[in-house]
Amino acid sequence: MTRSTHLVGSWTARSPAQAMDSALIRLAPHLRRLSDGETGTLRSQWVQPTIEGLRANPDVELVAGLAFAGADSPEDYEEVPRFALREGHELRPDNLHLHYRAAFDYSFPQFLALRERYGRPDLPFQVGIPGPWELAAYAFGHHDGNVPNRLEAAFEDATVREIARIREVAGDDVIFQLEYVLPLLSVAGSPPEAQDGVATAMAAKTAHLVARCPEGTRFGSHLCLGDFKHKAMGHMTDARPLVLLANAIGAAWPAGRRLEYIHAPFAAAAEPPIADPAFYEPLADLSLPDGTRFVAGFIHESLGIDEHRELLHRIEDLVGTEVDVAAACGLARREEIEQVWDAMDKAIELINTGNDHADH
Repeated sequence: MTRSTHLVGSWTARSPAQAMDSALIRLAPHLRRLSDGETGTLRSQWVQPTIEGLRANPDVELVAGLAFAGADSPEDYEEVPRFALREGHELRPDNLHLHYRAAFDYSFPQFLALRERYGRPDLPFQVGIPGPWELAAYAFGHHDGNVPNRLEAAFEDATVREIARIREVAGDDVIFQLEYVLPLLSVAGSPPEAQDGVATAMAAKTAHLVARCPEGTRFGSHLCLGDFKHKAMGHMTDARPLVLLANAIGAAWPAGRRLEYIHAPFAAAAEPPIADPAFYEPLADLSLPDGTRFVAGFIHESLGIDEHRELLHRIEDLVGTEVDVAAACGLARREEIEQVWDAMDKAIELINTGNDHADH
């Protein structure tokens, strides 16, 4: 099974066209899918544009966060604007503007032209979709995960609407990457005896969303520990939480929709992957549906290529097959553009690394 690389979503560029061109120059033969780099005001900084857009939402009011005082940009998770429902109001999906379709409409024609130029007519366009539960939790300050059902439902309705609109245009040429931080942190933060149940509950949220989307829609899943300003929101003591959550997502996946990959983090933003082999041992229990690729997110700016090869071999020995390689989160979180190109170069070297050491 041939390795490939995965670009989680964002990398530094002036425009979507420049972002896609710069990635294809380096990686065209090694990609299974490609986003537009998530540049610009609508898509950079992950959920922040959607949260900022709530300032104009008639159903809510701004109640906290550094931006409440007029600051230009929050510097950590606690400074992100926080909203509350206005008295007598409900959060209406029609008033939630997620911008996914607007950004897609701008980038997709450029993507089609570039993939033809680079001889990859098979390459699908990747659209990052933050989990509705995730959006509600950040926007309304429920970082403990206890999101009121009515808030989550409104964001889910708006998300399903955007996915359906995009798929009407692109059909099978688009793949939606569902992106979650709080589900993985919820599993990792639970007592060991409770982690399996928490993973099952988190996977059920994903399954509920996916089942509402058009039949045949293509998906991937990006699990994350957070990477705001290249700082993680939490950590894992070993790989067991991500294995439990990945297995649960695969087991709960609705029929008629395609789960093409699960991307898992082995670094925590600026913190490199853990060297201790015991950290990775739970990967022996990874069990994904047939046809679902496992993407190991361990490429990191602080490690040399030999350290990366050692990690790749360890992960593949435990998983029992070749895996795809990636960073733990979007490359745009790096301070230096050279680190973006370095990550892409390392990916190519890892793809070409032999696996004769193992019996796959």
